Amino acid sequence: MRPKTRLSNSTLLFIIAGIIFILMYGIALISFPVSFRQFQTFFDFFNLNAALFIATLGMCVVMIGGGIDISIGAVCGLVTMACALLLQSGAGNIWGAFFLALGIGLAFGLMHGFLIAYLDIQPFIITLAGMFLAQGLLTTLHKEPLNVTVPGFVALRRYTIEIPWLGTVNRLGVFIPCEIKPSVFVVVALVVLYAVMMKWTRFGRNLYAVGGSRQSARMLGINVKQTIFLSYVLCGLTAGLAGFVFLLTIGAGNIGNGSLYEIKAIAANVMGGIMLNGGVGNLLGAPVGTLTLLTINELIRAAGVQSNLQAIVSGLLLYVFIMLQSIIMALRERRKIKVALPSWLQPHQPQDKSNVESHG
Repeated sequence: MRPKTRLSNSTLLFIIAGIIFILMYGIALISFPVSFRQFQTFFDFFNLNAALFIATLGMCVVMIGGGIDISIGAVCGLVTMACALLLQSGAGNIWGAFFLALGIGLAFGLMHGFLIAYLDIQPFIITLAGMFLAQGLLTTLHKEPLNVTVPGFVALRRYTIEIPWLGTVNRLGVFIPCEIKPSVFVVVALVVLYAVMMKWTRFGRNLYAVGGSRQSARMLGINVKQTIFLSYVLCGLTAGLAGFVFLLTIGAGNIGNGSLYEIKAIAANVMGGIMLNGGVGNLLGAPVGTLTLLTINELIRAAGVQSNLQAIVSGLLLYVFIMLQSIIMALRERRKIKVALPSWLQPHQPQDKSNVESHG
């Protein structure tokens, strides 16, 4: 008889996160069927919040390594304004704005990564300073909202892809196909790329080891400083890309762009099963947690709850998710929760030859 393969903590938390999302969306379908039964409602989660999905992925990488980056929202806002100024002034085209966005994100990622990894300064302090720096640069560049009216950019922003076989029928009996923005494909591509990186590359394995225990990682010969440095560089690049996608979504630079993105990204990752202390979490939990967060917010909004109460409800739910994670991990350590893979998913193990001969 083959021994049961025990589920890893990352896999268990990811499964729980998926179940929670399904339950929340099921509640939404039952409570507000007119809105949530439309396929377009689900696609709009991605169309309108592609930048948040991207920023959450960057935060996920840093959190798995045991770090945090609270500057991503301010960096995202700075990128939107800088790109808007570049385009509207005529000094650059869309590709120029794209590379400017990546350059700004990379600059913050390199700075944060070096100070945190090689000078051993607390991530919260460094990224807090980065947040203030980005906010200061943002207000210095332009204080008023700046709409981008460049024809090429406007055409790209308005471009949508129709799904002819999926949609809804309105009250007049006219079929309206679902529409998705090109930014959705950016999200999907980035999720696949980062998931492969975390699962099948040396960097991904090293990052989990560093997040679990830096001392143990050093004993295994892992370059801890380099791993931490690269995680912040990736987070910075992702924040820059999120800023460019944010501009594509709203079409204007504004000092409020990206506001509270760092909080939303942390909350989404926690809801997706990413542990705050690092070393545990499935990268696919980041988009699942983002969907859960957006579903909860939409539920609260559809219920007619006032905006100030929405933040209170979201905060209380975050408390619940954090406590749930802590309880599950504590029970697993005490062996009170035993979850194993089903037999059809367990890796095949060759039968012992001695047993075969004894039965022959």
